[in-house]
Amino acid sequence: MATKENKGTRAFNETIKAYLEERAENDALFAVRFANPSKSVEDCVQFIINQVWKSGCNGFEDAEIYGMAVHYWEENEIEVGNPINCKVVVNHTVELTEEEKEQARQDAINKLRDEEMAKMRRPSQPKKASEKETANVQPSLFDL
Repeated sequence: MATKENKGTRAFNETIKAYLEERAENDALFAVRFANPSKSVEDCVQFIINQVWKSGCNGFEDAEIYGMAVHYWEENEIEVGNPINCKVVVNHTVELTEEEKEQARQDAINKLRDEEMAKMRRPSQPKKASEKETANVQPSLFDL
């Protein structure tokens, strides 16, 4: 794909690839189609994203998406479509590497620090007369 992928799209690519590889291992006829050098998983994913976009639906069963992937590989002449910049959500947990976890932790720390610094830089608002501290006022003997 020509666009920069987000983690969800990478996970989607990997999920589709794993499904197709497993299918090719278990289905000799599909294995022949899957070995076609003029096709790629990236184009397959682009085809699926374009089909989903055209449908106008936001959610699909796994079987529907896998069916689109198989259809892409089974058709000799198929229009992949143009790259679409979108976010793909997969229905399984994306495992982060230790480096990605550490980066996320550092990003969170930096964001918190920046938010706290911004609070400290804001000018304090003058208190209203009704909010002024009155709790520390002690009556004197002369007020009685």
